[in-house]
Amino acid sequence: MRPTTRRPTRQQLAVMEQLGEREDFTSAQELHAQLREGGAKVGLATVYRTLASLAAAGEVDTLRTDEGEAVYRRCSRGHHHHLVCRVCGRTVEIDGPAVERWADTVAAEHGFTQVEHTLEVFGVCSACGTT
Repeated sequence: MRPTTRRPTRQQLAVMEQLGEREDFTSAQELHAQLREGGAKVGLATVYRTLASLAAAGEVDTLRTDEGEAVYRRCSRGHHHHLVCRVCGRTVEIDGPAVERWADTVAAEHGFTQVEHTLEVFGVCSACGTT
């Protein structure tokens, strides 16, 4: 028997579309407010469930802010890392071949396999650093 896949609801599609229009990380509450301002009838619980589902599927990146809040951003490609401005939230996706080699080496030294990791580098972007 083949597993059935459900079509996304109108509300889920609205969440995915709104998230895809943003370049920076955003919280579920901010995304919900933007959807409501645009006239979408989407509940906050639906936004949270949709984001959790997208994160589990690897379709969105998730970060934790200094306050512990989860923020989300649509992924644009395979495995990558982030350079994030602490002032404005601007995010740049970066490759990290040295990080990949280091993670593999450290894991092997300690007998670990099937290793996964995330890396976010926080700083101040050039636009915010000049103000």
